[in-house]
Amino acid sequence: MIKIFVAGHNGMVGSAICRQLAYQQADIITATRDELDLTNQSEVKNFFNKHKFDLVYLAAAKVGGIHANHTYPAEFIYQNLMIQNNVVHQSFLSGVQKLLFLGSSCIYPRNARQPIAEGELLSGYLESTNEPYAVAKIAGIKICESYNRQYGTDYRSIMPTNLYGPGDNFHAENSHVIPALISRLHDAKVHRLPTTIAWGTGAALREFLHVDDLAAASIHSMNLPSLALKMQTSSTRSHLNVGTGMECSIKTLTETIAKVVGYQGHISWDSSKPDGTPRKLLDTALLNGLGWHAKIELEKGLTDTYKWFLDNQDRVRV
Repeated sequence: MIKIFVAGHNGMVGSAICRQLAYQQADIITATRDELDLTNQSEVKNFFNKHKFDLVYLAAAKVGGIHANHTYPAEFIYQNLMIQNNVVHQSFLSGVQKLLFLGSSCIYPRNARQPIAEGELLSGYLESTNEPYAVAKIAGIKICESYNRQYGTDYRSIMPTNLYGPGDNFHAENSHVIPALISRLHDAKVHRLPTTIAWGTGAALREFLHVDDLAAASIHSMNLPSLALKMQTSSTRSHLNVGTGMECSIKTLTETIAKVVGYQGHISWDSSKPDGTPRKLLDTALLNGLGWHAKIELEKGLTDTYKWFLDNQDRVRV
């Protein structure tokens, strides 16, 4: 039976991948942070030598929203670089057949041409609010490409747009925009607040992908024939974008979440807070041409996410 390691299985992305891999005939191996510190080279080496994996999904990462990236830049760049380097290198040393590295659309320049094609990578300056995280994720792509070029490995990379869904982080300050808004608007509804505050101007445009769609894209990308993938990529531009091809303003997103949550008060915008990148829409033509398309519409996905939040809020708002 094929043996698969999902690194980061307790996170939003890793848990979604595990849910979908459960339908396959495979031995799925996971490890908690207490069992395996992915930033520790010796621990990762021993773990890989023990299990001899066939496939690896590298979904482990330190992630967070604008506030977290601004507050903890050293942690974001150090931990992500260490995790990636250790997992990719030990995959090579232990003979892993295929690896899938999951990155982020923040790898692209702040003023990249829209929609953003894979070729925009390294064409300009990054968004300053998450630069350390973005640099780490770019390094992740390049370490996979470098091992492929030098050793003939089959290590692949996919770059999803902004994610949301079950398993997200709903911390009041360190979360991404969708869980932050769900948490804030839910509290406003519960406490019957006539007005609540949202960050920024609301004008920034974003694309949002449900994590279950990303999990499906991950497995699809891992299973693609090598020849088909090579025909659509190159040795120094091997990553694939993952998105819906649709965008909305943060203001529209906020109003949609208010509708889903049932908050009917006034939303006031705090323009002293940063908007981040003005617009970020991915060009997903390559992956679409390889047979994958997103399926979950935003309002339905938000509804499902809010239900999950209600069922789990006592443990996810810490």
